[in-house]
Amino acid sequence: MTSPVTREETVTVRVFTQCFSSTPRGARLARRLALHQLDRWQLPYGSEASDTAGLLVAELAANAVTHGRVPGRDFELTLVYTPGLRLRVDVSDTRGERLPRPAAPGPLDDGGRGLFLVEALASRWAVLDRVPVGKTVRAELDLGSASSLPTAGSRAPAGAPTPPRDAAGPPALS
Repeated sequence: MTSPVTREETVTVRVFTQCFSSTPRGARLARRLALHQLDRWQLPYGSEASDTAGLLVAELAANAVTHGRVPGRDFELTLVYTPGLRLRVDVSDTRGERLPRPAAPGPLDDGGRGLFLVEALASRWAVLDRVPVGKTVRAELDLGSASSLPTAGSRAPAGAPTPPRDAAGPPALS
């Protein structure tokens, strides 16, 4: 007796990786090239997914050049897109210190809201060790449906499960 043949749909995972100078100009260029690449991958500029990804890239790149800068070393942006399923944004820098868990900024503080924005917009995010040196901040967006994307100011529904958290850092990725 032969087993029935099941055909699985092939999935093409698209990857974009680029190094940028650890300057504000490099962070701005990272965001612009990320949006251009997403448009080429059929995530149109101005769409909810593109806008959310652009904000994530902007915040993570700004953090890399502000807090993760090592003179003479670049930061790296990697986008991994699985069409219709997920977009992963990795920003790596060469400074090895772990990010502290975000503390609530005061109403008059000038900064300190970037990781809160990442937490609000990403489906998941984490800080990973980078070999041989540094760290990678990873944010993932689930693209299964347009309603699965968080919007600015949105909150999880009451009673919704929250992702597990490391006591010293962001939510764990599964």
